[in-house]
Amino acid sequence: MMTIDRDILLPDGAPDGDLLRVLLSRHEHDRARLSQLGDMYGRDHAVAARQRLKGLPNNRLIHDLPGYITTMAAGYLVGRPVTYTPAHGQEAAFEPVREAFAAANVDSVDAELAVDASVYGKGVEVCYANAQAQPRVAQLDARNAFVVYDDTVEHQPLLGIATRELLDRQLNRRGEAVDVYTPAEILHYERVGRETPRLLSRETHWFCGVPLVEYWNNARCQGDFEPVLSLIDAYDALQSDRVNDKQQFTDAVFVLKGIGALGVEDTEEDAGGETVQSAQKARTDPSVRLRQTRTLFLPGDGADAQFVVKPDAQSGNELLRQSLKSDIHKLCLVPDLTDEHFAGNISGVAMRYKLMGLEQLTRIKERWFREGLRSRLRLFVSFLARKGAAALDAEKVQIGFVRSLPVNDLEVAQTLNAYDGLVPRELLLAQVPFVEDVREARRMMDAQAKRADGAFA
Repeated sequence: MMTIDRDILLPDGAPDGDLLRVLLSRHEHDRARLSQLGDMYGRDHAVAARQRLKGLPNNRLIHDLPGYITTMAAGYLVGRPVTYTPAHGQEAAFEPVREAFAAANVDSVDAELAVDASVYGKGVEVCYANAQAQPRVAQLDARNAFVVYDDTVEHQPLLGIATRELLDRQLNRRGEAVDVYTPAEILHYERVGRETPRLLSRETHWFCGVPLVEYWNNARCQGDFEPVLSLIDAYDALQSDRVNDKQQFTDAVFVLKGIGALGVEDTEEDAGGETVQSAQKARTDPSVRLRQTRTLFLPGDGADAQFVVKPDAQSGNELLRQSLKSDIHKLCLVPDLTDEHFAGNISGVAMRYKLMGLEQLTRIKERWFREGLRSRLRLFVSFLARKGAAALDAEKVQIGFVRSLPVNDLEVAQTLNAYDGLVPRELLLAQVPFVEDVREARRMMDAQAKRADGAFA
């Protein structure tokens, strides 16, 4: 989190050029870490750059464990769309917000933000108005966008900054565009190198708040696979070396020892049938020749022929592989669903025990993700209020997450039936797996009840 004193900003809430340059410079230090995480998620692992001596097997196996961890963690959080339940009596006031969310396709943006939060430790979105003055949201590259907060205990957002490269007609980098989002305006800057950005223009955005929103993954702003980067590199190296050893085992060295071998070594015919003299062969590096021919000639009194192979250590390597993989999943709190312990005939309660680590991780992610969704909701409510929409208390809208898990419908029905009369009907409907629109489901239930009352009247 980048924090500053609110008093060092200009009266309109914008930074001056020098302060903006300093903020961008501080962000550069964090960008290196974010770029490393992005490379790992993009399957650019350290083993891909590994070099070995010429002639030796150099398999570089990349295991997409970051992709698996991210898919599981993000999918478990928002694999099913987030639900919104307005306070009693505000259903009509919430309808414009619901329509605006549907038009902005927020469910897809939520999925992208959850992936970014899992990879980089944060996702970043921008709220904007399209050409028809309709509110929209878009995901931004988390490596190039950030929010600056005040240094109070509340950490209120002061401004948001997003950067992008400027290219010339030959697609060479000619500079950098910098957009600064204050609670009232968007300021467009441009700079070359690390010079102080130059203000080009400014415009009003009408969202009554900083329209750049961060979705944190946790309090550390840390990615889900970031704690195990070294373990993933070790797993890649181990598996690559196992394949290398297997290939070298296949290419075993054949040893010829004795008079017959010496006689073979004295002369050799090339591809054209001509004899290659031993003097020419003497100029060849023995190690290179050994790797090329896989044959070793040794002088000796008695003739002998045998293969020289490296001892097989597969059992030890397999234990190490299983240990590394187990540590990766344990420290990430993301289970390996291919494990034999995940049987298809266990009960829902037993499955939840096995997923307890992932559930605890997701509950933390959920709290931070809900903060971002609440900020987005406030921005949309303020924007729509300027267009004449009815007043809506964004703080009283309940934001619900539904786990993306195999569902025991009978167990869910029994649980909801037990809560009937104790919990508001809308909240119960939000927990039904196949109900996507709680308000529409409630309207259908009320209509059905009226028809039933009319039939018995």
